[in-house]
Amino acid sequence: MHISVPAVKVEKLTGKFQAESSSTIQKRVQTARDRQLKRFKGQKITSNAGMNNKQLKAFCNLDEQSILLLKQAISKLNLSARAFHRVIKIARTIADLENSEKIKSNHIAEALQYRPATDN
Repeated sequence: MHISVPAVKVEKLTGKFQAESSSTIQKRVQTARDRQLKRFKGQKITSNAGMNNKQLKAFCNLDEQSILLLKQAISKLNLSARAFHRVIKIARTIADLENSEKIKSNHIAEALQYRPATDN
């Protein structure tokens, strides 16, 4: 996964904000990993990244809004089948990090933002 990160404005760097602690993030990541291990128990994979097309269909049910968003992304961003599947896998991981059983359209939207501009 590649992420382009724009420059941060000085106001954001110097302003006060409440960020998650490293231990909170670590717990959230471990919970997501545990969820994936449980999901793929008895299979040859241990993480969302390793899913094949059959597993994508089994473990990544999408609601109508998510499907609509993906259809728009396919046409506007010229997504290949490979990129399409990668977006769904990343969205599944984002949902796991939020402790969400279902992939929602906001997970798809976030996953699309992580796509490199040259991904086709």
